[in-house]
Amino acid sequence: MKRTLSAVIAAFALIHLGAIAQNESTSLIAPGVELVKVRGDFSFIEGPVADEAGNLYFTDIPNNRIHKLDTEGKLTIVREQSNGANGLIFDADGNLLACEGRGKRVTSMAPDGTITVLAQDYNDKEFNSPNDLWIDDKGGIYFTDPNYGEPDNLTQDGEHVYYLWPDGKSVNRVVSDMGKPNGIVGTADNKLLYIADTGLRKVFVFNINNDATLGPKREFIDSGSDGMTLDEQGNLYITWIGGVGIYNPEGERLHFIETAEMPTNVGFAGEDHQTLYITARTSLYALQMAVKGLQN
Repeated sequence: MKRTLSAVIAAFALIHLGAIAQNESTSLIAPGVELVKVRGDFSFIEGPVADEAGNLYFTDIPNNRIHKLDTEGKLTIVREQSNGANGLIFDADGNLLACEGRGKRVTSMAPDGTITVLAQDYNDKEFNSPNDLWIDDKGGIYFTDPNYGEPDNLTQDGEHVYYLWPDGKSVNRVVSDMGKPNGIVGTADNKLLYIADTGLRKVFVFNINNDATLGPKREFIDSGSDGMTLDEQGNLYITWIGGVGIYNPEGERLHFIETAEMPTNVGFAGEDHQTLYITARTSLYALQMAVKGLQN
């Protein structure tokens, strides 16, 4: 009998490959489980996101690849020469959108592998290094554009956040007062947008206006983060030094998941969308949860 990857992870529940902070609520995590190392030997992985069936996709930036881990645990490469793809997300039509850091653009990969460029410049200048993205309920795309690496890689006049309109014809700059915008995710009701600032080491929250502009930034938590995700209860999962922090909508920390490696991003996948995957430098980790991820 075949077992799904979620079942395999649950079977490893007694193997101690991670630790959960003590004296905190464990209601978010499935009873009796621990963090499991699923795969290793990557170079620097990022961008975990699930398709509708629960298969996990993630990037290996230095190796220039996008991987797929299906629900039965089979790992395949779905794209080579990814231009340093980092953050990923699926749109409503099943296309896989990617922030191509080296390519300085945002692209879409159709199920047949066809690549389409969605955004590659603002005011006739290339982007710096698109990092992460989120799609609103209108089909518009918010994405962060920090600069990592050499200073001369900065092709814009700073490190900002942009919005690609649903018609794909225009890009607006929606945030211009951040240090180094990184992870980005919006709430299910499309009212709030969270953006991590690794430069200022804070996570900010913005109200989303009807015209896709954003209200003034407000500090949500006094902590930096790389990639982020949300669960069905509206709790925010951040990746920072030492592991993954889980915060409720009021900004109170509910839980902390320690990781052996510095985490880069986090996302839910699996047939039930209740497996939390953590990309952590060279390895992929997983933890069975008692809540589902928010499917954006």
